[in-house]
Amino acid sequence: MDIAAFLSNYGLIILLVVLLVFMFWSSRRRMQKQKLEQEAKARQTVPGAEVLLQGGLYGTIVAYDPDNLDQPAIVELAPGVEIKVHSQAILRIVEPTTGTVTEDEFLAAEESHAEYAEGVANGDITSISDDHHATRKDEIDPDAEPGSKSRD
Repeated sequence: MDIAAFLSNYGLIILLVVLLVFMFWSSRRRMQKQKLEQEAKARQTVPGAEVLLQGGLYGTIVAYDPDNLDQPAIVELAPGVEIKVHSQAILRIVEPTTGTVTEDEFLAAEESHAEYAEGVANGDITSISDDHHATRKDEIDPDAEPGSKSRD
């Protein structure tokens, strides 16, 4: 029996078996990956962690039992406002973003800006935009015809 005859008789069966094995292997791998993600989320879900709920609300975990997922988690949405949610309603743990400005940093920046504006008004400080305009006026060619653009 040659290969062509064998494949014509059993080729479809072999193809179906290969597809079934691939589907089984793929689903097992996906389930293992989901289980690892759930375990990692359960380890990160501790009181004090900021979370995003499935409804789009952000809150801070007050109480959570990772061993008993049927017990509701208590999430504080605002100071004094606590709600009970199903433990699987916690979509993800919110990582603190880098580059965010705290309220203290914002107020310090406002104070330094006010001091800068006062210095410019008194003439103690030359503003950057004034310096920029002065250098642009120096670059204008006095021999150029009126209305023509300067060479850049």
